[in-house]
Parts: sequence; structure tokens; C-alpha cells
Amino acid sequence: MSVGTSRGSEAPVLLTGFAPFDGQRVNASWLAVQEVARTWSGPTSLVVERLPVSFESAPRVLLEKVARYRPRLVVAVGEAGGRSAVSLERVAVNVVDASIPDADGHQPVDEPVEAGAPVGYLSGLPLRACLAAVRRTGVPVEISGSAGAYVCNAVFYRLMAAVEGGGIAAGFVHVPRTPGQVREGEPAMVTPDAALALRVVLDTVLAGV
Repeated sequence: MSVGTSRGSEAPVLLTGFAPFDGQRVNASWLAVQEVARTWSGPTSLVVERLPVSFESAPRVLLEKVARYRPRLVVAVGEAGGRSAVSLERVAVNVVDASIPDADGHQPVDEPVEAGAPVGYLSGLPLRACLAAVRRTGVPVEISGSAGAYVCNAVFYRLMAAVEGGGIAAGFVHVPRTPGQVREGEPAMVTPDAALALRVVLDTVLAGV
């Protein structure tokens, strides 16, 4: 599923979220991405895509969109249960260790994302600038040292490998689950706050590229 607008030959922004998984009816990442798309006013065009929670399909779909649109900026967004702040991910690591099966029923354990490839890739986003900008909005935010070892990390890893040296800014952001996804008292964040943080991240990066 993709939504977007085209403005001639201008390189767009590509923003992705995930489909529901782990018994959830929604995915906080896709809700936030949709909200960003609903309120987007440019000046750069925006393309959004919903990725399946699949080790095989999610990276393939994302990289197909990167190849098609040649965006100036790619931010992949995932949902992180148990977190209360928007997490700007610092590093993608070359390991998969799935605690639950993906949408295809696959549950790899202690396997590389890509055999023989580098141990990790750093985010291509200006994390400190993004952190400061989001903090000014009042939305809880942090720089995270781990994107986990599930599909989010695999997508982050393959994205950074694909754009290396290509002049495309890229990175990964986790958002907390929404209040409707968790039990009372558990960490959560309302969608408008998550979307605001994402929009500020995009604006911050675009101001410097």
C-alpha cells in the first residue's frame, strides 16, 4: 500500500510504517505515518508505504520504492512495545533473532541479516539535531542504541546497505504503541504526538540536505 504525490522530477521523501503484527489490530508506526501524510504540506513531495512484517518481503518492498522514486530522504518507522519515547535508532546490526514468527511464519534465530556483510551500519540521520528539535515540541524522544533483532532491524540494515554512498539520507525511528494497544499504565503515546515527532525529524533532515 502506498500513497504519494509527485511534483515533477523533484526527489521526494519516502516514509514507511508497518502492518499490524503480534495479534495487534493496528500498528502504531503506520498510524503515525498516515497522520504525517494527512497533514503534509511540503515543500518536498511525500511518498508513504506500508510494509509487511516479513523478513523477506519488507526489505524488498522498501528497496523497490527506493529504486523507483530515488528519494532524497528515507525514514522507516516501526512500533516498539514497552517504550514511552520516540526512539531515533543509532545503528542497524547484522543479526536476526526473532522471538516470534513474522507474517510468513518465519522465526530465524541467531542468523545474519546478510551473510558476509558488515556487522552494522550507522544511521544516516543527524540524530543530535533531530533529538533537540523533537525535544522542543515536548514529545518524549531518545537516541536508541538498539533497533532490536526483529524485522525492524532487518529493514533498517538493508536500507542503510542499499543507500550507502548514494547520497540518500536514511534512518529508522521507533514509535511507542498507542494507548489503545496496551493495558492501562503501560508505556504508550498518542498518534498525533508520534506524528509530530516524525514530521519534525523530516523537517530537520530536509533543512540540512
